[in-house]
Amino acid sequence: MDLGIAGKTAIVCASSEGLGFACAMSLAREGSRVVMNGRRLETLEKAVAAVRDATGTEIIPVVADVASAAGRDALIAACPAPDILVNNAGGPPKKDFRDLTADDWRAALETNMLSAVALITHYVDGMSARGFGRIVNVTSMTAVRPVRNLDLSNATRLGLTGFVAGVSREVAGRDVTINNLLPGSFATGRATYLANEEQLEAIRAAVPAGRLGDPAEFGDTCAFLCSRAASYITGQNLLLDGGYCHNVI
Repeated sequence: MDLGIAGKTAIVCASSEGLGFACAMSLAREGSRVVMNGRRLETLEKAVAAVRDATGTEIIPVVADVASAAGRDALIAACPAPDILVNNAGGPPKKDFRDLTADDWRAALETNMLSAVALITHYVDGMSARGFGRIVNVTSMTAVRPVRNLDLSNATRLGLTGFVAGVSREVAGRDVTINNLLPGSFATGRATYLANEEQLEAIRAAVPAGRLGDPAEFGDTCAFLCSRAASYITGQNLLLDGGYCHNVI
């Protein structure tokens, strides 16, 4: 299937590794010019080289922390008028709610909610004026199935979900879509941070698919949501969890 995004320009936040890297790779394979972002220069340079070598597509690296206003300004300076925006950032720490501090909450809000809100707010009117835009927010299955000791994630993902629910309907008539991708357990560094091998084996056993997700599957789903074929999908929360969350609808 031709996704119709060859020649489009995409920003993929936090794309030097993990699910963000997978999204950048899939968009580049479809012929999109990709702005890749990470906080560490060496890690980002390796990721950019891998995507360039695999796809031959133009890749623009931006070293920045999207959780900071300065980091977002650097992205905006590098790419003032993207067609595609993939909001992504590292997940907050696992911690008992009794031990959470005001600083913990502020950091989680900036990283996992307000950074995406700021970039959506900055870019969405330009997309609307040009008559095309695709925004995908990488959130978490915790938005629909809260996880114990991940209260920072549970709360901030729900906050972003609520924001998107309203804004996505305002711009849908201009061929601008905003959707959330909710990953379950994927084979990334985040999975090994949250669980040891014994716990990961228990997670695999609990997932009906019988395995952790492949990041490439996630990236390809992101690319589809960014396509012209997905223009009638907006304001949705798409779970990629191997059937783990037992939702009726």
